[in-house]
Amino acid sequence: MTVRHLWIARHAEASPDEATLTEAGERQASLLGARLAGAGLSLAAISHGPLPRAARTAAIVAESFPGVPVEAVDELDDRIPTDAPEMSARMVARFTGPAPSEIHELVITHAFQVAWLVREALEAPPERWRGINSCNTGLTLIRYLPGRKPRLIMFNDVTHLPEELRWSGFPAELRPF
Repeated sequence: MTVRHLWIARHAEASPDEATLTEAGERQASLLGARLAGAGLSLAAISHGPLPRAARTAAIVAESFPGVPVEAVDELDDRIPTDAPEMSARMVARFTGPAPSEIHELVITHAFQVAWLVREALEAPPERWRGINSCNTGLTLIRYLPGRKPRLIMFNDVTHLPEELRWSGFPAELRPF
């Protein structure tokens, strides 16, 4: 067994009815795809939540990764993890832990699920997920090595976005600027 590199991104900015992405969201998703592809990342798969905002974000990012399978995953929905503990357990089982070979996977999901995966990696108590916020297309990387605790490499990185596209989706009262 070798290393699993789990790249996690919150979906791009959604329209008020959440049926599609805003123009800014379309640009965020495109910039996320360009950043990951520009880093020479070889993705094995792109998984996304079943809701339109996550699916559209994944479709745009996938344009930068021709041939990489893209799949909707029910466990990546927008439910609060503590309200759906069995789904959260299935999500954790599916995306964490060492892999049979070195693998880079991208998961495009919702703020709740990003927070839950980070909380799980840090072995924080279940109630701590509520204090973990991420921006639209904020990028997180967790590395899973055999026989070791998971390593949070980066969290909510938005350096692929110009200033005017950063911090969307993040609570205004918690923004640093």
